[in-house]
Amino acid sequence: MSVPSLAETDDFIDETLTWPLRVVFRDEYYVAVFKPAGLIVHRSESTLPHEPILLQTLRDQLKQQVFPVHRLDRPTAGLILFALNREAAARMVDLFTNRLVSKYYQAMVRGLTPETGIIDEPLGLKSDDDWVPSELADQSKQTALTQFSTLARFQLPKLSSNGDPIDLSLLEIAPMTGRSHQIRRHLRHIGHPIIGDHRHGERTFSDQIATSTGVVRMLLTSMRLDFRHPYSQELQSILVQRGTEFDRVITALETFRA
Repeated sequence: MSVPSLAETDDFIDETLTWPLRVVFRDEYYVAVFKPAGLIVHRSESTLPHEPILLQTLRDQLKQQVFPVHRLDRPTAGLILFALNREAAARMVDLFTNRLVSKYYQAMVRGLTPETGIIDEPLGLKSDDDWVPSELADQSKQTALTQFSTLARFQLPKLSSNGDPIDLSLLEIAPMTGRSHQIRRHLRHIGHPIIGDHRHGERTFSDQIATSTGVVRMLLTSMRLDFRHPYSQELQSILVQRGTEFDRVITALETFRA
């Protein structure tokens, strides 16, 4: 199987970031940017010395300190919000903690999903993953709720001579809680893993889609944040697009829309 070449786009990076981050909202208290898939938000022990870091990159770009108020996984692209001072950060973190920020994502998943649904499945810590025996998984699981609706369905012919026909669905997703990898784990739980999710999804299947479309990023984008501004009290809605690579997959699938 051939492996698609990795190229830098507006919604995906491999190991470098060679263009400024796209600022989609800014006032005197907060700034929101579009994070490409592949870009890590915070430095950690596993971060390579040459690896770009969103927090540091944004600080250097704005020439001022920024403060994270929520998170996105490395393979997830899309909207992420930062505060511009510590007090603003504390106020926004309080909104996220009390579930006063509505978050919306889009994802391409395997299978034909129902029109709408709510996934109610408690989740533990990161140790509660496929490779951990159930008896060793975190026993202190927390309530986790994810709501979704189906935007489109696609039915493809088999991609190889020994393969089966392929069904895909495009979802809008609204996590109602904020557990680790919640969307990815919940969609896997109901049998609809996200395309390109090599940790919680199906690697072989994702590789087939990547070979067919040339897109290697995980097809999950943070699209919108709705909240009441902590200072003005005005309702704020910040929206971004899915990204070039994600849209390229949808364009390639249009012929097979169900």
